Amino acid sequence: MASNYTEASIKTLSSLEHIRLRPGMYIGRLGNGAHAEDGIYVLLKETVDNCIDEFTMGFGKKIEVEVEERSVRVRDYGRGIPLGKLVDCVSIINTGAKYDSETFQKAVGLNGVGQKAVNALALSYRAQAIREGDTKVVEFEKGRLKSESKVTKTTERNGTFIEFTPDEALFGKDFRFRAEFIEDMLWNYAFLNRGLTLTLNGKPFRSQNGLKDLLTKELNGEPLYPIIHLEGDDIEIAMTHGNHYGEEYWSFVNGQHTTMGGTHLAAFREALVATVRNHFKKDYDAADIRQSIDAAVSVRVQEPVFESQTKTKLGSTEIGPGGPSLKEFVGKFMQQALDTFLHKNREVAEIIKGKIEQNEEERKELAGIRNIAKERAKKASLHNRKLRDCRLHLGDRNPRAEESTLFIVEGDSAAGSLTSTRDVQTQAVFALKGKPLNTFGLTKKIIYENEEFHLLQSALNIEDGLDGLRYNRIVIATDADVDGMHIRLLLISFFLQYFPDVIRNNHLYILQTPLFRVRNKKVTQYCYSEQEKQAAMARLGASHEITRFKGLGEISAGEFKDFIGENIRLDPVNLHHLYSSDELLTFFMGKNTPERQEFIIDNLRVEKDLIEV
Repeated sequence: MASNYTEASIKTLSSLEHIRLRPGMYIGRLGNGAHAEDGIYVLLKETVDNCIDEFTMGFGKKIEVEVEERSVRVRDYGRGIPLGKLVDCVSIINTGAKYDSETFQKAVGLNGVGQKAVNALALSYRAQAIREGDTKVVEFEKGRLKSESKVTKTTERNGTFIEFTPDEALFGKDFRFRAEFIEDMLWNYAFLNRGLTLTLNGKPFRSQNGLKDLLTKELNGEPLYPIIHLEGDDIEIAMTHGNHYGEEYWSFVNGQHTTMGGTHLAAFREALVATVRNHFKKDYDAADIRQSIDAAVSVRVQEPVFESQTKTKLGSTEIGPGGPSLKEFVGKFMQQALDTFLHKNREVAEIIKGKIEQNEEERKELAGIRNIAKERAKKASLHNRKLRDCRLHLGDRNPRAEESTLFIVEGDSAAGSLTSTRDVQTQAVFALKGKPLNTFGLTKKIIYENEEFHLLQSALNIEDGLDGLRYNRIVIATDADVDGMHIRLLLISFFLQYFPDVIRNNHLYILQTPLFRVRNKKVTQYCYSEQEKQAAMARLGASHEITRFKGLGEISAGEFKDFIGENIRLDPVNLHHLYSSDELLTFFMGKNTPERQEFIIDNLRVEKDLIEV
């Protein structure tokens, strides 16, 4: 029977209640800190953004961040929040000084929402403002004011001090801050704000060369030519080409890392093509110009419009009210600055021209075999059962589309167990016939010549980039033995070589499967480590028995249901230092057998055989 829809059904929430009920509107996602995009880092970013706005306006050249596993403290040396408005500024939504361009110009914080969301989603929150020898402290719990001090005298320097602990009721009991993600965040702030020093638990982050330093840090392999670094009023660009596949960009607006790009990045990509065509007086294909590019783009915009509160994608079309369009602004800068650079640096210009022509040659070579490969794939898909697809896919207009998952498994046995117990709405299975090809050092042509990899690429729909990706999660599910580990490495190498954006955008995972089953006549427990096994043995007493799982095929369909459902354990593959992946791939997947053999011998660890009871 349908519920009655009456006046009593209508509710009005306070801003605090709304933030806690719908946190996704304010911080994008929750998460436990395992991903750089998880909400706890957005809370930190919102706090540091306010400090950056102070620095941008010329106040305070140092920002101190201290992080424990679950708590954060941020201190800046700006003007300090006006003491009489301290409570309002950290707790009442739509309160702030950034609604006009007088107090803050080209700021990141715009809507008077960010710090209020931090407060509302924190178990405990403390703010202290220091201004001209006076200070005041306010403390909150889950967004509700608990204490407010009187204004007292102090000898501390001006600024603002924020301390908070995210609420485990929202972020989970196992959430924690991971230093590597925070370091990346602070490096980005340093690259974009020369003259600013940030510290993380005392470790300094400072840049002298801006985006050139960023690109140097992030590059995947050696660049084909020295980084081109171009600067102008409200714009900075660093770029080079490499030998990787795809296009790699880092884009920023007013010091904000726009991870999803936006109008400024689109303007740069278009301006790059136009400038190169005009310089060489040749109508090169846009894809050939941009293939293998590494570029960082930063613009400063007055009153920017982002597509969400998390500010990951710019929607503004103008550089400021009454100013030129972003497309015109970026295009004019590129036409002048890049064209002038290429005229002055003919050696670099010739390298770029050679790279474009190499890309063109490879593209035409691939075009010749793509149609043959696609026809073969069509025929193969009619007669093989490699892909057991699901009904919902990433991008579908369905709330569960984000759950879409493709499991890549070895062999029919594991595929059978997984297929019979999966959720057919959101979980698909792709079965490998054995160990896939080692693709290290091979060109993209191999994808079309190797039926298995071409079928996998087609299943994922990533031939032309991630826009058409059909699954939000790609999960490598292999046996917990040497062969399984080898297959895992081969697949990671495949993605890293040809589709690094799959990893960079957090779509690739490793499935954890239990190593042991410990049970007695009443209780069964699955254990993922030796420690969990020992704990289970202690709980179940002397009557227990232990089964050691060596492969997915050994796990029955009935048991598998527990491991890919709500309690699924996934390890994200996030090659944090992606710039060193060439070196890693060369060592682990290349033809350096003696060195690798020596490494294995030096690091070999022999564990006692596990005796089944």
